[in-house]
Order: sequence, then structure tokens, then C-alpha cells
Amino acid sequence: MKRIAILGSTGSIGQNTLEVIRNFPDKFCAVGLSTNSNIDILYQQIKKFRPAFVCVRNEDVVTRLESKLKSKGVKLFIGEAGLGKMVQDKRIDKVVLAISGAGALAVLLKAIESGKDIALANKEAFVIAGPIIMKKATQKKIKIIPIDSEQSAIWQCLKNEDKDKIRNIYLTASGGPFRQAGKKDLENISVHDALRHPRWKMGPKISVDSANLMNKGLEVLETMYLFNIEPQRIKVLIHPQSIIHSMVEFEDGVILAQLSVTDMRIPIQYALTYPQRLTNRLAAIDFCKLSKLDFQEPDFRRFPCLGLAYRVANEQGTAPAVLNAANEVSVGEFLKNRLRFISIPKIIEKVLDKHRNVIDPGLDDILEADNWARTEAYKFIHKLR
Repeated sequence: MKRIAILGSTGSIGQNTLEVIRNFPDKFCAVGLSTNSNIDILYQQIKKFRPAFVCVRNEDVVTRLESKLKSKGVKLFIGEAGLGKMVQDKRIDKVVLAISGAGALAVLLKAIESGKDIALANKEAFVIAGPIIMKKATQKKIKIIPIDSEQSAIWQCLKNEDKDKIRNIYLTASGGPFRQAGKKDLENISVHDALRHPRWKMGPKISVDSANLMNKGLEVLETMYLFNIEPQRIKVLIHPQSIIHSMVEFEDGVILAQLSVTDMRIPIQYALTYPQRLTNRLAAIDFCKLSKLDFQEPDFRRFPCLGLAYRVANEQGTAPAVLNAANEVSVGEFLKNRLRFISIPKIIEKVLDKHRNVIDPGLDDILEADNWARTEAYKFIHKLR
């Protein structure tokens, strides 16, 4: 019985993880859950899965839950400090990190320090501090198993393979809701438009990132650090059907690809069961119904966020932290209808151009760059109003 703590249990990934756990009651139990502020969903999860402890990061809403938990025998942790304490509990075998944003970095490092294997569904922490995370994971001899479908696909393709023989890694992208949109069409994109992803049901931030291909750019950086490969060997392909999730090409010309239907429960289950595979009732691919599999190169002119990600992948240092911070601020302002969709990459580029990169940064350098970039992004956005 593996005891799982799910950080971000009320989000899409968290809820899907709990569904996987529910399907294998003899294999897994949810020992710990956390939310930022969604008390209502968390309480329903507590009643259904009966965890030993939970955490609410937003201290302003926690009083609504405290009275309800008195009769449940559930220990309550509060705030960021409480989340850090929760992941160190010895009853946890594996941590599912489903909290989005760079703010998940601190708790990720805490979990690694406590010797927990990580099922990773957070790109941003890895983007800003990938080398530090991988170094600590190696020191602690823990596994970081990706949940994102593309990274999971690469992980599976590389199993028992010689990583020194990789020629290229191909990350596939659906192209998002604006794959066929003209440049003029992108000038008047609403929040509603950006959140209508054609293949995946996701949270607001990652949906916007997918709509302008920044999500794929973040995956380029994540792939670079997770698999220790140069950005020049990481290629992005637009694949509208989203059947092939990633491919690995070896130096002898052989390409291994991982295929499955678009259901996040598939990579989540593999991250929980690794190195085993367990039967499930999820849909399978019917090859006879597949009319075609299309591929095309991404348009860097219409979607400049992807080019910015490659730029910082080559610069490294604190540049990835700056890219991510400026993007988080810009997407947040877009979601509040305070910034146009097409202005997101413009703000990011302005902040990057102003940044003085620190090569081989420590954690303090990264956090300083993150804070600086957020301040600068708000300044540039304010000038546009």
C-alpha cells in the first residue's frame, strides 16, 4: 500500500489523481491533501478519502474548515509553513506535486529533502531551478517521475535506453485553440476564447500558456533539466490529434513514440505505479478509427512565447526564472482583463531585455530574479494602460 500526499488535490490533476487512487484501493491511499482556498471541494475529498492530514495554504479561509474537522480526526496544517511541515511526515511514501506556479518550489525542495519520491505535475518550479532540484534529488537518491503527458512519454521511451545515444527529443503540441488563427485574429482574443482548449480540460493559467505555446516553451526548459539534454536537441511539433505525446529519436535513426488517448489519468497512474503497469478501464486507441496523424512546425512569428523560451534555454542562469515570473504576472493580468493576449510575449521580452543574467545561480539568486521580474512586469503593464 503506497501512501500518497497530493499537493493541490482540488485542482484538475489532483482530482484525477484521487480518481486513480479510488480505482486501486488495495494499492494506494491518500494520506495527505492540500488546497490553496477551495475549502468546499477539499471537505468533500476528506469525507470520501479520510486522509490523516490536510493543509490549507490560504490562511484567510481556513476558519471555515477548522470547525468541520474537529469530528473527523484529521490534522490540519495551515499556510506555506504548514505545507512544508506536512510533506515531511514519515507516513508519506510519494508526493504528487499538482500545485501550479513558481510558488511550489519551496515545498518541492522540502519534499526532496525529506526523501520522498515526487510525481511531478508542476513545470514552473523546474523551469526556474531545474539544476538545483536535480542535484538535490540525486543527493537524496529519490525519483522525480513526471506526470505531464509529454514528459511522461519521454520518461517511458527512455526506459532501459542509453540516454547518451539520443539524437533528438520531439515534444508534441496540439496547437491550442488558435492553431489556425491569423495574426490579426490574435489581436482581439478574449479570456473565454483562450480557455477553450480543443483537447485538454485544464486550469486557467495552463490553458492560456497552451493557447500561446508558452506551455510548450516551459516544457522545453523542463525537458532540458529533467533529462539533461541541450535545447538544440529538443524539437517542438504541432500535432493536432494529441495521440503521440512525445518521441525520442536515437542516433541510429530509430524513433520511439508513446501513444495514448488524451486522458491525464493515464500518465498519473503510471507515475503512481512506476515501475509497474496496472490494468485500468480507461479508453484505448482504436487505430482503425484514426484517419490520420498530422505534424507541422510551430509558427514562431505568431507565437513568439515559444521563441522566448528557447532564448532563455540557451542563456540559462537566472533567465528562465525571469521568463517564468514575467509570464505568470502577464497571464494573471490577462485573466483579469487588464492585459491583451498579444501583449503577453511583449511584456516578457521587455523584462528579459532589461534583466542582467546571473550564470550558475544559487537559490537566493533565483528567488531575487523572480521577485525582480514580477516587479518589472507590473511596471511595463502599467505603462500600457
